[in-house]
Amino acid sequence: MYLSPPPLYASVHCPHEPGSPKLEAMKHIKALGYGVALSAVVLVQIPAALVAIAGVLLSFILGMVFLFPPSIRLIRAVARLDRQLIHRWIGIKIGEPYNPKPPPPVRQRDGWYRDGRTLYRKPTIPAFNARLNWFLRDPATYRELVWLLIDPWTRAVLVAGPTLLIGYGFYQVWLGNLWALAFPVAAVVVAPLALRIYGFYATGMLGPTANTQLIGQVRHLNQVRVEAVDSQAAELRRIERDLHDGAQARMVAVGMTIGAAEQLITSDPAAAKALLAKAREASATALAELRQLVRGIHPPVLAERGLGDAIRALALDSPLKVEVEVDLDERPESPVESAVYFSVAELLANASRHASNVAIDISRRDRALRVTVVDDGPGGARSNPGGGLAGIERRLATFDGVLALTSPPGGPTVATLELPFALSTETPEPKHTGWRGMLMALCWSVCWIPLIPQGIVAGFFLIFGAPTKSWFLALYMPEPLQWPTVFGMIALGATMLAGGIVLSGSVNPDKAVSC
Repeated sequence: MYLSPPPLYASVHCPHEPGSPKLEAMKHIKALGYGVALSAVVLVQIPAALVAIAGVLLSFILGMVFLFPPSIRLIRAVARLDRQLIHRWIGIKIGEPYNPKPPPPVRQRDGWYRDGRTLYRKPTIPAFNARLNWFLRDPATYRELVWLLIDPWTRAVLVAGPTLLIGYGFYQVWLGNLWALAFPVAAVVVAPLALRIYGFYATGMLGPTANTQLIGQVRHLNQVRVEAVDSQAAELRRIERDLHDGAQARMVAVGMTIGAAEQLITSDPAAAKALLAKAREASATALAELRQLVRGIHPPVLAERGLGDAIRALALDSPLKVEVEVDLDERPESPVESAVYFSVAELLANASRHASNVAIDISRRDRALRVTVVDDGPGGARSNPGGGLAGIERRLATFDGVLALTSPPGGPTVATLELPFALSTETPEPKHTGWRGMLMALCWSVCWIPLIPQGIVAGFFLIFGAPTKSWFLALYMPEPLQWPTVFGMIALGATMLAGGIVLSGSVNPDKAVSC
């Protein structure tokens, strides 16, 4: 199995832990190494950009539209690789920004496939047109095309820049300029910051927009709503079946017994008395079944005492040795408590077949409710369609919750239930007002000037020796300072873009650091 290297910031200590100079030095060295590794991606990026751009130009200029979808898929493959490497080495997770894929063509009753006003015998052309429109109308298509054009420059400055600066500094020292020793020192110091800025910059170019996130949330909510309706219908059928086969059948029997007693009450009072006693016992059994059914719908202890005490009651009824730790300062909503309660009950039922000891921990992480269930069973548990664990996943999905299961052979089995928005927020959401809003607006609106015209375009002018200087600052600088000015402008633009992303809340810097 291929084991990926840890994220760059996985070694950063939490604020309450004492810093280690050795670990800090390792962090900077790792940043330089990851920068070199990320720079090597241009060996794939530049050929892919040339092929993709050629395909796009041929699609629009010569009408070879069949080249457009594979060209865009190639761009998306390179972007997906960059997202994975940024998540692996920098620790910033970038979601995919694409609109949902179009559904496959549906065959009509007459056997034809409709695409607009045209009918087709086979689904090939309607499916191709749907994919083509999907690519053309997705804003991420054009954002990634721009990213593919300008990213090699930004990557060279922010990712490979510290390593190049070290080489340049030692070259100047070899020429006799000892003052250039400051370059390697500065490069080592700023390497983690430069790599992190590149991660935030890539988030702005490759991450989902607010509109894409809204579309994804609506799609997810629609799917969850359908699953919740199906689950509710199945639960109602179960309740109906339990009532029909249990309490209802017993009440019918009670009625028949009382009717028989009425017929015997004058002729055989002793037999009538025995029948009435039997009816009383049957009614008590039916009442017990009804109470058991009510507890299965919503346990009274859950409504009266809350989630912690309800799970403690589960632990007392379990044949296992169960330890429960609860650290909650507020109660979630009733539907959330019910979902978590029955999920834990299902996990305890599974553990009772294989384990002897179980530990349950209930706590909060900001707004998230997290429940961890650990048993000492033999391991090997997995979620199968239609099984109990799959039912837990469906139950939690109604509240955007997830089930994380770790069950290696030999155990232990660790099941973590997390519902991200089950609890009220501790701190108010930041508002983009005052100096924060002004600075964010300034970064978003001005970052493109140093990044593209003053940086990348000026670099092209230097490469091709353009005679005109226009308004490009680097072209008016002395020759030794022209390229440093270009690189400085690119770094300034990318830093402003990253600052706008952080200020707008798209990326939380604290979440990018693993403690």
